[in-house]
Amino acid sequence: MPDALTGDAVHLGLDLGTQSARAVAVDGTGRLLAAASRPLTGRRDGVRHEQDPEQWWSALAAACREALAGIAPERIRGLAVDATSGTVLLADRRGRPLTPGLMYDDGRARAYTARVNRAGEDVWTALGYRAMQPTWALPKLLWLLDNTDFPDARLLHQADLITWRLAGRQVATDASHALKTGYHLVDERWPDGELARLGVPAGLLPDVVRPGTVLGTVCAGARDETGIPAGTPIVAGMTDGCAAQIGASALAPGAWNSVLGTTLVFKGVSPRLVRDPGGVVYCHRGPGGTWLPGGASSSGAGAVARRFPGADLDALTEAAAATGSTAVAYPLAGTAGERFPFRAPDATPFVLGEPHGDAEEFHALLLGVACVERLCFDYLDHIGAPVDGPLTLTGGGARNAYWCRLRADVLGRTVTLPEHAESATGMAVLAATASGATLREAAAAMVRTREELPPDPSRTARLTPVYLGFVDELTRRGLLDGAVAAHARRKAQQ
Repeated sequence: MPDALTGDAVHLGLDLGTQSARAVAVDGTGRLLAAASRPLTGRRDGVRHEQDPEQWWSALAAACREALAGIAPERIRGLAVDATSGTVLLADRRGRPLTPGLMYDDGRARAYTARVNRAGEDVWTALGYRAMQPTWALPKLLWLLDNTDFPDARLLHQADLITWRLAGRQVATDASHALKTGYHLVDERWPDGELARLGVPAGLLPDVVRPGTVLGTVCAGARDETGIPAGTPIVAGMTDGCAAQIGASALAPGAWNSVLGTTLVFKGVSPRLVRDPGGVVYCHRGPGGTWLPGGASSSGAGAVARRFPGADLDALTEAAAATGSTAVAYPLAGTAGERFPFRAPDATPFVLGEPHGDAEEFHALLLGVACVERLCFDYLDHIGAPVDGPLTLTGGGARNAYWCRLRADVLGRTVTLPEHAESATGMAVLAATASGATLREAAAAMVRTREELPPDPSRTARLTPVYLGFVDELTRRGLLDGAVAAHARRKAQQ
């Protein structure tokens, strides 16, 4: 094997999140050599959520320059980029943005969703998710086409803008980012007939390759802006949830990674395509013929940020842990309803119990996220996805030790915390495949475990009735299907 998995080799992972752009440099043994980030800002107006695509590039370029400042250029072997799933824009033939970036949770295209689902019903059913949601990329593309007048435009996913700038020319997108634009993952093609019926012009969509494919190399202009050596291979990446899954080495059938950031994102591994009658679980292609089922909730740490902006979260966590409160809040992070484990565009937050003071209210949000997480796994089990493998926790929420223990106790299962719990690390692992390593070899060599947290059986027993009360309230409000709730109760009795 080449030296991809030695300490001499350096692999770059570039991550575009909701709130920041991040670059990490990881050697072939998994040692984090450098990391840097720059903030991203957006505009929210009701269901709309936009960002300036030029800011993605300037922020990521600055993060790269900082991260690479002390690393010899000849050590760098490759890079890969992840971004938020379903974020799109229109650009001109030179790669200059013509529109803002419509973010992953932008809900302005709700009126287009029924049309998309009628035209593509057979394809979406074959791919297992049955129907697209309003926040997916294809409905947003139709909104852009109807509300702009750019006849020579090209659709770009968020990561595509970055790979274009890095290569100095347009390169293919990856199948992971293309999923929510309607790419046929089984046949590995765009569904041209269905897209034509929707009025999507020929030539608007990019070519598509599998993640891990070398797209090109870094050009001299990008070298000057980023500090990445010219000629560095650019590897096709994946969406942020899949990137975190790779960074957690959750690559064996039955393994799962739960990413707690602004929202909760779940990615697992199945030997077969998982088809969801409810249409809220979708599958990416995985390595070695596997499939990566998953879903993206609208609940998560964003609810904490909204309720406690600028707060000292360490102090709040310490105070919350001491309360022993079992009040629970439904922790929606935005205003566009829920996406997973059920679809409810009109869902709104609620609180069960009576939290007194900031500490108990904060704890109710932490507990609410854990309850949503358990319900997601019960739903996945209900539709036949394998959920009995190891579980890793990543994302910004995984840095809160008390929250991780609370999640393990609510779930009643052991959780593993990787040493570097972030999507950018996953992209560094994927970048290592450009030097000849397989993805599993790279993950085995580069992903390090920080800690394992077994559940406390007594706390699990005390919190299970709280979880079931949360399930009952969702059912009472008409948000959760009765069959799913019944399955959750049966699982709790086992």
